[in-house]
Amino acid sequence: MATSPAVPSHPTPPGGPAGSDAFAGTSGPRRPHWWQRGAIRGTGLVILLALSGLVILALVREQTGTEGFLVGLGLATLPVPLLIAAFRWLDRVAPGPWRNLLFAFSWGACAAALIAIMANSFATRWIATATADPTSADTLGATVIAPVVEETAKAAAVLLVFLFRRADFTGVVDGFVIAGVTATGFAFTENILYLGNAFGTDQLSGESGLASVTAATFFVRVVMSPFAHPLFTVLTGIGFGIAAVTAEHRTARRALLPCAGLLLAMGLHAFWNGSAGFGEYGFFVVYATFMLPLFGLLTWLAVWLRRRELRLVCDELPVYVAAGWFTAPEPYALGSLPARTLARDYAAFHLGKPAGRTVVEYETCATALALLRHRARHGRAGADFVARERELLQALWERRAVAAPALGYAARATAPVLVPLPHAAYGPVGAYGPVLPPCHNPYRP
Repeated sequence: MATSPAVPSHPTPPGGPAGSDAFAGTSGPRRPHWWQRGAIRGTGLVILLALSGLVILALVREQTGTEGFLVGLGLATLPVPLLIAAFRWLDRVAPGPWRNLLFAFSWGACAAALIAIMANSFATRWIATATADPTSADTLGATVIAPVVEETAKAAAVLLVFLFRRADFTGVVDGFVIAGVTATGFAFTENILYLGNAFGTDQLSGESGLASVTAATFFVRVVMSPFAHPLFTVLTGIGFGIAAVTAEHRTARRALLPCAGLLLAMGLHAFWNGSAGFGEYGFFVVYATFMLPLFGLLTWLAVWLRRRELRLVCDELPVYVAAGWFTAPEPYALGSLPARTLARDYAAFHLGKPAGRTVVEYETCATALALLRHRARHGRAGADFVARERELLQALWERRAVAAPALGYAARATAPVLVPLPHAAYGPVGAYGPVLPPCHNPYRP
């Protein structure tokens, strides 16, 4: 049986080396309390979200009526697959587990929406009673109360993933994705409410077609601004993402960055909600001059971050090549999305779909390893660096027999210059293949 190579030398993480010595002098690891067990926490979370979902369902149906609820549900569902696909595409280099996305969407659609409906209604009624001015109460509720309550409720999901799924939350891209999916779930429930109420208004007035309130609401909320809520909450996610790559000893910075992101999200949300009060065309002016440029800027940032992750993979993995964990072509293939896709498809074609999934898992672990080492080289690794590195290397070694040949083939097929190379491990591919351009890595041994 083949043995795995030795772990290459690496910077000592802050707080000293981790490993078996961590429990030196003790009788063994402590058993967690019952409330600390993953199964107990998971069950409690599922129950909480299920109860929230039932309550929010009853509240929305009560306000819209059954027919309005069904119409709102059908129309509000339309942008959801596109938004989820966009965030999943952004997370393609190092995709997080689906359970995190399912939790984020469920939290936004159920728990956060329930908190927002109850808190907003209570605050607006209290202000109206205290001031005897319902119109001002509605305006204040929309521009001040709603942004604070809603963004805080959505940020709770990002915080929970940051605290309890820390291994899956490794940078700004993860913050983008978790925050965006949470906001997508929240917007989904909110759109059901708005569209259902609009349909009820049309039923009373007899309007239909393009002149109806339902059509106007659909155009503004689903066609023009489906990205509004994700755009707000992504600012919170960026704050958590930067905190995730900040050195652990910078406690104040790690605490302040998420708070700064949350405050920016609240401010942008309030500005957007208040745009209707800027005159007859205030909404469209804010949309064209502020929201669209900001959306473009954040989209560019997201794509740039994804490309940066690929460059880091290409730059950081050669040190593991020297230690025998990867073959020479793999850093190039793992740093190229076309090569990664080709490797997955190649393995699936020759060995079946499970082999394709194994390649994806291998690529994900390799990306996580590269990002982990990059943080360590810059003094931002956590005290669990050694344990996490060994865990990722073990996962890679278990999948290497399937993934390495597929990545080698993908590297030969996607590199630009043709020279004679050996045949692929899965069978002959011809006498010629492309030479691999070296990864630029100033720290390469």
